Amino acid sequence: MKVEISELGQLPEVAKELLEAFPQERFFAFFGKMGVGKTTLIKQLCLHLGVDDNVCSPTFAIVNEYRIGGRNASMEGDPVYHFDFYRLKNLAEAYDIGYEEYFYSGCYCFTEWTEKVEELLPEHHVRVEIEERDGHRTLTAHLT
Repeated sequence: MKVEISELGQLPEVAKELLEAFPQERFFAFFGKMGVGKTTLIKQLCLHLGVDDNVCSPTFAIVNEYRIGGRNASMEGDPVYHFDFYRLKNLAEAYDIGYEEYFYSGCYCFTEWTEKVEELLPEHHVRVEIEERDGHRTLTAHLT
């Protein structure tokens, strides 16, 4: 999947397309430089899934847990995990938070700064790369 994004208004549709392109997948690993829009897109993914919680970057907490609300009856109450590994100093910190329970839970997981824990990722996941050039973004996603 490859999508060109020229304005923020496209993000709800991009989120929908991304989830529809990988309907059976629950683990989405995001890659991209700071400020490229990883968190902003993850907010839209959560909205599309029916999360009613305030979705924000878990930079200091490392992981935020949200719940899918009643707008999505088939998944109502299911958790969605949002990771930001930017502040991680080493892999031991990922072990300390019990990453395995989250990564292999079967629930939606969205990870930012994934390169810091890449060797811990499930073998099967969606790799989402976002690149910015001249104010436009290119999103590329594929199954690993």
